[in-house]
Amino acid sequence: MAQKLFIGGLPFSTSTEELRELFSQVEGVESVAVVTDRDTGQSRGFGFVEMSTTEAANQAVQKFNNYALGGRTLKVELANSKPRTGGGGGGGGFRSGGGNRW
Repeated sequence: MAQKLFIGGLPFSTSTEELRELFSQVEGVESVAVVTDRDTGQSRGFGFVEMSTTEAANQAVQKFNNYALGGRTLKVELANSKPRTGGGGGGGGFRSGGGNRW
């Protein structure tokens, strides 16, 4: 089963191709994406790498977490599999006004 990794701390000059080349030192890279600003096209300093297996993902985390690249230190971890949801909604319970008549 494929496993996605979050890659933080990328130098802003890092391209998708450069990130792919780095992670290809571990077998099993399926896809690579450096996240860019939609207005400027400039890297936002993080990206994602999808590895073919959980074992390959764990090897990549061990090899590249705290890895020095371009004067910055990479943070590599398993990406969250659950999407984050917004804060709690509050509300609920009793309606105000009108009163409940039994």
